[in-house]
Amino acid sequence: MIDVNAIGKEIRKKLDHIQTERENNRSCGKIVYTGDGIIRINGLHDVKYNELLEVRGGYRALALNLEEDGVGAVLFSGEDKISYGDLVYSTGKTVQMPVGESLLGRVVNPLGEALDGTEQPVTQETRPVEFPAPSIMDRDKVDRPLQTGILAIDSMIPIGRGQRELIIGDRQTGKTAIAIDTILNQKGEDVICIYVSIGQKASSLAKTIATLRNGGAMEYTCVICSTADDPVPLQYIAPYSGCALAEYFMYAGKDVLIVYDDLSKHAVAYRTMSLLLKRPAGREAYPGDVFYLHSRLLERAAKLSKEKGGGSITALPIVETLAGDISAYIPTNVISITDGQIYLESELFNSGVRPAVNVGLSVSRVGGSAQREAIRKISGQLRVNLAQYRELAIFMQFGSDLDSETQKTLSRGAKMSDTLRQRQYLNYSVKEMIILLTVAQSELVDKIPEKKITAYNEGLLDYIRINRADVLEKIDADRKLSDEERGMILSAAEECINYTVGDERESVAAEAETGAK
Repeated sequence: MIDVNAIGKEIRKKLDHIQTERENNRSCGKIVYTGDGIIRINGLHDVKYNELLEVRGGYRALALNLEEDGVGAVLFSGEDKISYGDLVYSTGKTVQMPVGESLLGRVVNPLGEALDGTEQPVTQETRPVEFPAPSIMDRDKVDRPLQTGILAIDSMIPIGRGQRELIIGDRQTGKTAIAIDTILNQKGEDVICIYVSIGQKASSLAKTIATLRNGGAMEYTCVICSTADDPVPLQYIAPYSGCALAEYFMYAGKDVLIVYDDLSKHAVAYRTMSLLLKRPAGREAYPGDVFYLHSRLLERAAKLSKEKGGGSITALPIVETLAGDISAYIPTNVISITDGQIYLESELFNSGVRPAVNVGLSVSRVGGSAQREAIRKISGQLRVNLAQYRELAIFMQFGSDLDSETQKTLSRGAKMSDTLRQRQYLNYSVKEMIILLTVAQSELVDKIPEKKITAYNEGLLDYIRINRADVLEKIDADRKLSDEERGMILSAAEECINYTVGDERESVAAEAETGAK
């Protein structure tokens, strides 16, 4: 008789022996140079690119330069503790990120170590931070919307689940605010969010985390952060670690939103490492593979086919421009990789238009097919109308006489611009957006003074919620708005005018009549 148990025992013994032998025979080298977080090692053989190395004393490094006479690596920690002659061992592994449900609600560094002052998250699984993007055959069409709750974006620059939409603009124009609002709007939408902070000030990051906690978003969000004080290699691997965690959920069939804040600092971190490793410098001193740096990251965002579980990763990379120059090296690289961009303009921001979205330079190359049917039908002419209004507004500066029709176009354009203004953390539901867009594009808006349009819109939504809940119940966002539904919205809006505007309707009519004369 064959003893299966005895055979299994022998196989396990041999495997254990092989593993022990491999550990004993692992490659070992000596540090011949250390400085600025860089080490050069002689004597290491069989080392792979991006392999994790162990330095005596419990420190870790990442092999980036494989040269004939040695290996160039960057240190994750212990820069001031490591000296010439210290031993370095190969591990045969790449950098791994711990993944699992236990990371939700936590703040961790790019190696999965807790930074929120509580115990280390317990995870059963790890994923390599560098991983091939899904193949074309494994992907599916992007056809489901990811609602940001921001009227200007969801109506004109819609984002689909599985899309990569760049947020670009100068500093202090509200880029992070749009990303945080989008995360807050995913409450109850069954979307897992990952916020990756790269090279930010610790104080700015603390405010962002506090905002997410106060908004109840940390229940479904993980924050992966590398601050400006962290070693450059940690800033370099931060987005890849965030993507590894996102992939864990995506391959489990879930929808994930990941924010990279921001890729400009990521490129600078990579340039710093490359120059210290004496790699050849190219345009703006960036190394030649800086395009591949971001393309291999953003290509991992996808909508998987049903056979692969149907999960998705929606990426919102952020890139900072200098003086509005979107033709600089990193902005043009990332624009060419992504499926559209939301361009925020300093002039609009300073003039009080917030979010400061420049409709002319912003585009979504996918979102239209993922947009809710009712909003797509209503907002079809919105971009054109706004563009016409802005052109006419420029002519107004010359003080030329305008006919009544042009004045009406200007007045409606100004009111539409005010409708698209939105306070931070004030997110609209899809049905509320349909109501606001329907009223803003109707003749009813002529009865409301320009100065009162913002107050009127907020009052209208409150009025409908309290007095006309039947209007909200009747609206179906997934089909074209019927004449009956449109009539109900406009009748409720007219009722609300009597409460919010009152006697001022007559003065508005008088102003319009004077303009016509």
